[in-house]
Amino acid sequence: MSAHLDHGRRRFLQTSAGAASGLVLGFYLPPGLRTVVLAAEQAPAAAATALPDANAFLHVGTDDTVTIRLAHSEMGQGIWTTLAMLVAEELECDWSRVRVEHAPAAPVYAHLLFGVQGTGGSTTTWSEFDRYRQVGAIARDMLVRAAAERWKVPISNCRAENGAVVSGGSRLSYGALAEAAQKLAPPAEVALKPASAWKIIGKPTKRLDSPEKVTGKAEFGLDVRFPGLMTAVIERPPVFGAKVRGFSAEKARAVPGVKAVVQVPSGVAVVAEHFWAAQQGREALQVEWDEGPGAALDSATLHAEYAALARTPGAKAAAAGDTAAALAGAARTIEAEFDGPFLAHAAMEPLNCTVRLSPGKCEIWTGTQFQGIDQPAAAKIAGVKPEQVEIHTTFLGGGFGRRAAPASDFVTDAVHVAKAAGMPVKVVWTREDDTRGGYFRPMFRHRARVGLGPDGLPVAWHHVIVCQSIMAGTPFAAMMQNGIDPSSVEGVADSPYVKGTPNHLVELHTPTSPVPVLWWRSVGHTHTAFAAETLIDDLARAAGKGPLEYRRALLKDHPRHLGVLNLAAEQAGWGTALPAGRFRGLAVHESFGSWVAQVAEVSVTGTRVRVHRVVCAVDCGICVNPEGVRAQMESAIVYGLSAALHGAITLKNGRVEQSNFHDYEVLRLDEMPTVEVHIVPSREKPGGAGEPGTPPIAPAVANAIFAATGKRLRSLPFRLG
Repeated sequence: MSAHLDHGRRRFLQTSAGAASGLVLGFYLPPGLRTVVLAAEQAPAAAATALPDANAFLHVGTDDTVTIRLAHSEMGQGIWTTLAMLVAEELECDWSRVRVEHAPAAPVYAHLLFGVQGTGGSTTTWSEFDRYRQVGAIARDMLVRAAAERWKVPISNCRAENGAVVSGGSRLSYGALAEAAQKLAPPAEVALKPASAWKIIGKPTKRLDSPEKVTGKAEFGLDVRFPGLMTAVIERPPVFGAKVRGFSAEKARAVPGVKAVVQVPSGVAVVAEHFWAAQQGREALQVEWDEGPGAALDSATLHAEYAALARTPGAKAAAAGDTAAALAGAARTIEAEFDGPFLAHAAMEPLNCTVRLSPGKCEIWTGTQFQGIDQPAAAKIAGVKPEQVEIHTTFLGGGFGRRAAPASDFVTDAVHVAKAAGMPVKVVWTREDDTRGGYFRPMFRHRARVGLGPDGLPVAWHHVIVCQSIMAGTPFAAMMQNGIDPSSVEGVADSPYVKGTPNHLVELHTPTSPVPVLWWRSVGHTHTAFAAETLIDDLARAAGKGPLEYRRALLKDHPRHLGVLNLAAEQAGWGTALPAGRFRGLAVHESFGSWVAQVAEVSVTGTRVRVHRVVCAVDCGICVNPEGVRAQMESAIVYGLSAALHGAITLKNGRVEQSNFHDYEVLRLDEMPTVEVHIVPSREKPGGAGEPGTPPIAPAVANAIFAATGKRLRSLPFRLG
């Protein structure tokens, strides 16, 4: 082990003192590789020359268990299993003995790209691909050396297999070697297995967290309980930006079980012995609000303002050639506008956070994606040092970006309530609180004008996007350059269609609004793929080409686009006869380092759109767990279809009109299409899997609807008639 113990390592050793003795390994994130960049679509940085040491850790117990601690959050995306597979591949351990747990919150667990501990951007697997394997290799080396010393044989005579070290007829389990291995210095270097020797990576593997979730043993934030814990709900502003002018709590305090009513920055909290009492107490509250300018917000007005902005010059996001002149000289010009609403994240588990304060300490239990931002935010309120804030990361009942809030709103809420009430509290957001609580996917407007040459291919592309910034005013604002939020233009400014057009100009307007916005599964690609891929179908039609043929021509120099496009088309039977009344549409898009093509098969009856089948092809580079990738594609398709067919957050007089799943609908069981996922074999660097499946589904369905009806739907969610 390294002789150097930084604060994070000391803290880990202190908190794990009661654990079984054995070999504990950690790894270190070199500060020189940290950067506050959310460039999830880029390939991972080259591995550091020094071996990892002192961050996330591996513990080999004397009972032969192998415990892997994750610096990232498991929110249904499957990293509980995927990252463990990376360690196990090199460790040569017994998979049945593998255990996983979330790491504590500490600066040493900072994400390679984010600069703080966090999970998002479909970055977990590829960012940890080398380091987690190195951890397994380091442990294997030390265990083998410990066995060689005990047997007094050359290291070359020993090998690791299935949780033990073997030499000739001798065998010692990892548990028997753990304490001796702990006393050895870690190796200066390790050789990772070649892909040809992989036994686990690439093999479909059942999830390690499934048994806990099926039996109900898994702890989510809402499950947290301990003696003395109170439950709190907050009466929140009816419009964004409103402030409490005054309130009367007499009737609320009279509700049996209510213990306290306290004002906090986000509203007025009712603290009670249980949820029902807190909820009844909140309903009895009388709060007077100063609504402020947010009361004037109206979706129809915002859409009109966005439409007007889209017809004016914006900040330059990408440019080449002379777009205006090329448009003027084009053989034919296609114009189109696209728009979409705010969207809620609508996770299965509403937001919640439990806080217990004591002298010099703040304990937090929650399902969060951003421990590294939550920790200092909580410390500031609690009046303690960041390292005195202990975050227990539970399983997340869905995140989709909402639990990665730079403002740490649901965490700071709970700290404020616990501090004001003077007792441990679990602050629970009802589904209505969650739906109306803000931090939505931004609404958007696109206006595109594309000029075609005599051959039908684009010679000029002018694209204007209107979209509220996610990053402005957050720690990630440093990513913005010249007024451009990259998350607003990703998928268009870097599109192979746009970049392949000799004269192109992409402009961005960034309006401000009291409505808080945040990344939502696949971020800007949610709307840029919709605009680009439906527009390509329009261009193909204008050029007299088929949608597949036209894309092949435009993407001829992009083999990974073509790979998934051709695979999806082939598996879907593109060009073959369909049952009467069914039609196909396709789309292909790259995001988060992965390429995805989808073919949607739909029927239209009156104003009802039914999606019967979706064929998906994905190239995510090295696929660690095919079962996990397939599940993520299926999940992303469901999520994207929910938005395309139903999703809309609208405002009237500053108030969000939706409240629960009856008026903010998600895909129902009887609407679920058959989904087929085909994975492109690859030895390229791993890409993301959690988000890339969402962007292509809306345009694929839109293109199928056009094939069925001749109507081009450019607004989300889809409405016929």
